[in-house]
Amino acid sequence: MNKIYWLASYPKSGNTWVRIFLTNYLGEEEQPADINHLKGGPIASDREVFDRWAGVEASDLTFDEIADLRPHVYQQMALHIEHPLYLKVHDACVRNSEGDLLFPPDVTGGVLYLIRNPLDVAVSYAHHGGRPLEKAVEGMCEPNGYMFENPERLSPQLPQRLLSWGGHVRSWVDESGMPVTVIRYEDMLAYTEESFERIVHALKLDLDHERFVKAIKFSSFHGSQDQERQGGFKEKTMRADTLFFRQGRAGNWRSELPEELANRIMVTQRDVMRRFGYLDEHDNPIF
Repeated sequence: MNKIYWLASYPKSGNTWVRIFLTNYLGEEEQPADINHLKGGPIASDREVFDRWAGVEASDLTFDEIADLRPHVYQQMALHIEHPLYLKVHDACVRNSEGDLLFPPDVTGGVLYLIRNPLDVAVSYAHHGGRPLEKAVEGMCEPNGYMFENPERLSPQLPQRLLSWGGHVRSWVDESGMPVTVIRYEDMLAYTEESFERIVHALKLDLDHERFVKAIKFSSFHGSQDQERQGGFKEKTMRADTLFFRQGRAGNWRSELPEELANRIMVTQRDVMRRFGYLDEHDNPIF
C-alpha cells in the first residue's frame, strides 16, 4: 500500500513553496513547473475528493459527521493510489467525535510541518483573505478557530479546524503521535539548500543533487510571482487584495502589524513562539 505524506501548516506558512519545489523535483523538466498544475495531490480538505471517496456529499452532513468520515476517506485513498500522495493540510491534527485522528497514522508515510513566525503569518493571512488585520489576529488567537469561506454557502473546501496558531503547532508536533519533521519558513529563506534537503529526506525521496539544485532554482519566489502576474494563480482567493506571492520575506510584520496586535500574538502564543525561536529569553521578537 502506498502512503500519504502530510504537508501540514497553518495557512500562509510556506506550504505552496514546498509544493512548487516538489513538483519541479519530481517532474525533471527543463523549465519551471506551472504553478497552476502542482503535483502530489489536492489539499486534504478538498470537498470533491471527500464526496467521491466517502460516497456521500459533505453538503448533506454536519461538521462532526464530516470529521468522523475523513479518516476513512484517507484510508480508502491509500488503498487505491498507485504512488505516494503529498497532501497539503491546513487542518489541525485533532480527533473526531469517535476519538480517531483526522489523519490516520496507519496510512501515513511521513509528516512535514512547516512553521512561520506568527507575526508575519498574521499580515500575510489578512491580505490573503482580504480582511482586516484585527480579524486575522483574532482568529490566530482563538483556541477553537475554524477556517471556512462562508458557512451559508457551498465551498470547494471542507471546514477546517485550525485551533489557535500555537494550538495548531502542538496538535501536529506533540499530539499526533507520528514522527514529524519541522521546517521553519525563515530557515527555508536563509538556508535554502539545507532546508530543502531535509524536506527531501522527510518525504523519503532519493536525493539527486543535479535535479535538486535545478528544482530549487525553478521554485524561486520571484519566478512564481512572475508566473502569477502573467497567468494568475488559482489558489488565490477572490477576496485577496494582493498577489498570492506577495512578499516572501521574513520580518515584514514590523512595517505592517500594529504594536497592539503584535503584542496580543506574542502574549497569547508566547510558549510556542519561544520554543521555535521566534522570541528570545526576554520575549523580544527575533525575526
